[in-house]
Amino acid sequence: MTGSPPIRVRFDADREFDAALGESILDVALRNHVDLDHACGGVCACSTCHVRVLEGADALNGASEEEEDRLDSARDVGLDSRLGCQARIERAPKGGVVAVRIPAWNVNLVREAH
Repeated sequence: MTGSPPIRVRFDADREFDAALGESILDVALRNHVDLDHACGGVCACSTCHVRVLEGADALNGASEEEEDRLDSARDVGLDSRLGCQARIERAPKGGVVAVRIPAWNVNLVREAH
């Protein structure tokens, strides 16, 4: 990232952190103590790290067929849904920020330790 502006990832409109090329949304969340469940350890074997990408999707890799299959079992899925473990930052986003929302059901599961 030398010479280029830092890439920022914003979680739920109130927490924003630096990120590096190649990192996943889950990597950024874990490094910064953001509660994003990841029951399978981040290997695309579940859908617990489901996020909604509100801005900056242009900076992320495309979803694989395996990821799309996993998202079929997630709640609150939309066209902007990704698995945090699979959504990797490949380039700087046009707006400077990758903004994601962690669905409320996911936050509740993490906080209630289910």
